Amino acid sequence: MSTQTADRLTRLRAAMKEEGADLVAIAPGSHMDWLVGFHPHPDERPCLLLVGREREAFLMPVLNAEGTREETDIAFHNWADADGPDAALAAALEDVGGREARNVVLDETMRADFALLLLGALPDAAHAFTDRTLGRLRMRKDAGEIEKLKMNAAIADRAMQKAFATIRPGMTEKELAQEIKDHFGSEGAVPAFWIVGGGPNGAFPHHQTGERKLGEGDAIVIDIGARKAGFPSDITRMAAVGRPPEGYGQIHTIVENAVQAAMKAARPGVRAKEVDAAARKVIADAGYGDYFVHRTGHGMGIDGHEPPYITATSDTVLEEGMVFSIEPGIYLPGRFGIRLEEIVVLREDGPEVLSSLPRDLHVAAG
Repeated sequence: MSTQTADRLTRLRAAMKEEGADLVAIAPGSHMDWLVGFHPHPDERPCLLLVGREREAFLMPVLNAEGTREETDIAFHNWADADGPDAALAAALEDVGGREARNVVLDETMRADFALLLLGALPDAAHAFTDRTLGRLRMRKDAGEIEKLKMNAAIADRAMQKAFATIRPGMTEKELAQEIKDHFGSEGAVPAFWIVGGGPNGAFPHHQTGERKLGEGDAIVIDIGARKAGFPSDITRMAAVGRPPEGYGQIHTIVENAVQAAMKAARPGVRAKEVDAAARKVIADAGYGDYFVHRTGHGMGIDGHEPPYITATSDTVLEEGMVFSIEPGIYLPGRFGIRLEEIVVLREDGPEVLSSLPRDLHVAAG
């Protein structure tokens, strides 16, 4: 077992004790990646990492066992298709001291049939999700995680600069997106998403990049991200072909002021909803509250979207080391949209922005 895995298991058990949890059940996915550094192939065969107060063990399909054994020395309780998982699950629960568990924490991303299998074996147990145990630990990034996020942010900056240099009248949204994807690939990053919304398409926050041609006077929302070394990037900037549309400058300034208000509000000890409220107030006071149609931000780590969520209802108390986006926007139907997005690491004195690109409008020759 690696030193990192041992340390994270120790921290998880401390959180379990604090919350009165007897057992944590984790399915293949990002929670398992964070805890032990890998996950077996996820499919319909029940596979769980069971963490008890003192011991841990896998419920493991035989088909995955040989390959997975190369990754870990944690105990396996294997099961074959011919037998089914029930006996192996009972043995794994016995191994980790989970047969009498009264409070079970479930990985909220696991398949429903996995969860029902486990709860069926523990009919008297109460259950909760990971937000106060494993999820809480994941929200605070360590130095190694932050370095990987910074590396990915720098790659995304360069991909955005490639987009700026490529924009020309008559090219389609998809053609611009392909330039972005090609740049990500040239740096060994796997493209994850590429939103290019020109003109009125920018008023759809999650526009599906299409065949619309970019033309004179278009404002363009460019929201892109990729993954390298197990971590993602995410950035949104604005461009225009020639002179931007009427009223653009005023709206851009309002959104920029909302970003700055959220940055000022984001401090350790502040609730996430207070950051959302700071951004939302700027936009509402300017008369565009109805056109800010999404949350102010989302956490980012192994997953591109993960806690903490910067929403109007989130009571999550922000802590030093959390990583999240600040991305207010205004979307005017039939005209254009503007979103400005930064990924930040929360430090003792406020947010550290990962991107080095200014949030100014980039104007391409018309």
